[in-house]
Amino acid sequence: MSASPVSARREFASTTNEFETCRPLVMGRRGAVSSGHYLATLSGQGMFELGGTAVDAGIAAGFALNVLLFDRADFGGVAPIVLYDTRRGKVVTLDGLGSWPAATDPNHFINAPDGEPEGILRTVTPGAVDSWLTALAEFGTLTASDVLEPAWDLAEHGAPISTTVARNLQTWMSHVEERYPTTLDAFYPGCRSPRTGEIFARPNLARVLKSMMDADSEARVRGLDRKLAIRAARDVVYRGWVADEIVHFHQKEGGWMTHEDLARHQVEVAPPQTVTHDGYKVHSCGFWGQGPVLLQCLNMLECFDFERFPRNSPDYWHLLIEVVDHAYADRENFYGDPRTVNVPAQGLLSKEYARSRAREIQPDGTRGVMPSPGDPWEYEPRGVARIKRTVDVSEYVDVIGPQSRIDTSYVAAADANGNFLSATPSDMCFWGPVIPSLGFACSGRGTQSRVDPEHPASIAPGKRPRLTPSPALVSIDGRPAIALGCPGGDIQPQGVLQVFLNLCRFGMNVQQAIEMPRLMSWNFPNSFAPHTYHPGRVDLEARVPTEIAEALRELGHQVRFTAEWTETASAVHVVARNLDDGVTVAGADPRCEGSALAW
Repeated sequence: MSASPVSARREFASTTNEFETCRPLVMGRRGAVSSGHYLATLSGQGMFELGGTAVDAGIAAGFALNVLLFDRADFGGVAPIVLYDTRRGKVVTLDGLGSWPAATDPNHFINAPDGEPEGILRTVTPGAVDSWLTALAEFGTLTASDVLEPAWDLAEHGAPISTTVARNLQTWMSHVEERYPTTLDAFYPGCRSPRTGEIFARPNLARVLKSMMDADSEARVRGLDRKLAIRAARDVVYRGWVADEIVHFHQKEGGWMTHEDLARHQVEVAPPQTVTHDGYKVHSCGFWGQGPVLLQCLNMLECFDFERFPRNSPDYWHLLIEVVDHAYADRENFYGDPRTVNVPAQGLLSKEYARSRAREIQPDGTRGVMPSPGDPWEYEPRGVARIKRTVDVSEYVDVIGPQSRIDTSYVAAADANGNFLSATPSDMCFWGPVIPSLGFACSGRGTQSRVDPEHPASIAPGKRPRLTPSPALVSIDGRPAIALGCPGGDIQPQGVLQVFLNLCRFGMNVQQAIEMPRLMSWNFPNSFAPHTYHPGRVDLEARVPTEIAEALRELGHQVRFTAEWTETASAVHVVARNLDDGVTVAGADPRCEGSALAW
């Protein structure tokens, strides 16, 4: 079972597999941005006109997403980033993720009747602001005021509510009415759900953004350099009056957040997790999130001869499902915050371990349940303590179909000099109570932690929840070439995997690779409480031929069809750069209201 390496593709616009796409292939000479909202994409594109880089553009777009898509990526949420900085010549990651407060009591959830984090008590420190501004200070070129200005304008003067946001507001209204009166006041004026096209401003958030811009400007007037001025803007949230408001509200509502938690928060800047695949280097964030699932899948797929698995054949779909299921079984049993969990990272990403897992895949059928985990400890360096753990998933089995939460967005940017940014901002405003004076809620990402103290993703003071948002970056011969990512909770690595294969294995251009129909395995416990598990479940978009579905059922998969263009299949966005001529190429997924622009 060995793959035949091919030369890594160096351009991403032309294709030998011509078919008409729903959206145009976007190309430019100087830079490109693709994101989950067209106004955010435009905000990022404006940074190129100021002389900024892809890093500046991606951050400006990210802040704009925090204003526009509060239903899935609000200001107080998370923002994991993978980027390439040409000045330093290396790929780095920023976790953009908060931690459980120091006063967190795991026994509160163990002893509670429902046993799950809810409302104010699932709040972790807000990570997005620190992530955006640390990336700007260390790897960008513009000022905090430059990248914040479009977001401030959108918050101060308002923007039309998009169709998807209006629909999500309507869907969540009864939930908010029952639980979070301050959230109802913030996003449902007059106790009604805003309609599509209604101009919606966020004056309290605008005040926060303006205060950050003022802090940046005042610091530069005092003679501080750009980095220190950006730090001053950041400290408004983590050490200034915004921190005071966060702590006061949380204490009033019975939460655990303190000034010390906010002051202690610091984004982690680290090297990426990386594997090679068929001439490409694929980079993800660390094992504190699910990013390495993509890397494990690619390692296993490299063990198979792709000539035997034509795209859209039942054998190809079956192979994808099995590879995904084996990677998610390892995620369930080994992934967690490496600061507190002993993760066999080297073993999980080793080629030898991938071969051992690939040998378990049966071409003529499936187990119908999540596979058992492998033994990556065998492939760790000598002297590393072995920890054998198998999580019992039986308690998570649910007979109801999978419930996907679209609570995330995405932004990618690239420029003519070769800088890249790939980021996945997330956290919906509906997860908890909005702080009235600020107009946003702090991250409810604690919903992805487990109550079981033996689970690698368990709740613990100071620990990071295991995060689903998982941006990716691809390089060729040491040069970045592709940034890609998506919303979709647990499905994100699956959407990115399928688009990567379409683009790099099957020769499609960026937009074609995005628009091909997808499958989604749910054969693992969901990352979101209550972590429901659907043994053998596979969703296919309705554009997949019925004969493929029948063939997969015969192999033992529990197949069902979804809508033809369902957002639950992950709305993947891509920005790529042709390495020979420097043209930037961008694509946006028709499954959402995002867009791509190039200049």
